[in-house]
Amino acid sequence: MTKKLTTSAIMLALSVVLSFISKIIPAPWLQGGSITLASMVPIIVVSLMYDLKFGLICSFAYSLIQIMSGFYHPPTQDFLSFTLVVLLDYVFAFGVLGLSSLFYKLLGKKIYSIPISGAIVTILRYICHIFSGVLIWGVYAKEGQSVLSYSLIYNGTYMVPEIIITTVVLALLAGFIQKTIKKQA
Repeated sequence: MTKKLTTSAIMLALSVVLSFISKIIPAPWLQGGSITLASMVPIIVVSLMYDLKFGLICSFAYSLIQIMSGFYHPPTQDFLSFTLVVLLDYVFAFGVLGLSSLFYKLLGKKIYSIPISGAIVTILRYICHIFSGVLIWGVYAKEGQSVLSYSLIYNGTYMVPEIIITTVVLALLAGFIQKTIKKQA
């Protein structure tokens, strides 16, 4: 148990550091979002190495740190909008990363299951941001532009590269991660 907690804390710290220092492209996104150098990978690895419980705890902790380090206030001041932004753009969006172990198991715990499960959870994160964009941030859509297309495009500008980067890094590390998972068992 101590080893799991320690490893999870180190991986969480690594994700936080990567999210702060490794912005690949300076953020032109006024309402949030950035492209990092695989900052979600350590959280996904915790979920893969241990179990759903540790993955969800670690990803929830990561969501809280993301809130504290870069919260973007919604364009309205009502409590519901604030709550939806916290849930959709942070708690759920980063929380889904902890589901990696679930998809890894469903895919048969094969080496190729590692990058595929990473792609699935980062796509789920993108979907959370799309919902947030439709429900809250759509007020920034250009006149005549649908709120859905605005959200797909805005969030896609940083999430599609994040999905690709995360999947590629997980594919490159899949052999090492697979060996580490087998040692844990």
